[in-house]
Amino acid sequence: MGLYPADIETKAATIIAAYRERCWMITTAESCTGGLIAGALTEISGSSAVVDRGFVTYTNQAKMDLIGVSAKTLEAFGAVSKETALQMASGALMRSSAHVAVAVTGIAGPGGGSDEKPVGLVHLALKTRSGLTDHREMRYGEIGRHPVRLATINTALEILLRAVE
Repeated sequence: MGLYPADIETKAATIIAAYRERCWMITTAESCTGGLIAGALTEISGSSAVVDRGFVTYTNQAKMDLIGVSAKTLEAFGAVSKETALQMASGALMRSSAHVAVAVTGIAGPGGGSDEKPVGLVHLALKTRSGLTDHREMRYGEIGRHPVRLATINTALEILLRAVE
């Protein structure tokens, strides 16, 4: 048994095969998942042909320093927002050799939520060098920190699969 549930490992293996076939590379920019998306992808043998790098940008400062999220965006919309997720994906793409970037930012809980941004709120974004942009706002609810993170990994992998179809 691997580190991840079978459905995640199956999706990751499918992504690695599909991206390898196209000679595409992936980069990740992760906040609430703390590198687990990159971890799921690199759990698959041969992933070095597909995974360029991963950015763990847990703090606002890391988002600004490592992937160029603007302070104005963080001030206006907050770390957990569509705007921040899209800037995270753009910044990761610009700072890598990848063809595709996926980014996630959210509130896994159990604390940290508010009425406006409840626990379980996650924004995912994908950008490609060819101009494809995708954004998903997920509201997983207060299902627990681990389940929110696993659900986020699953959604991120689904977005990566759609980009290569």
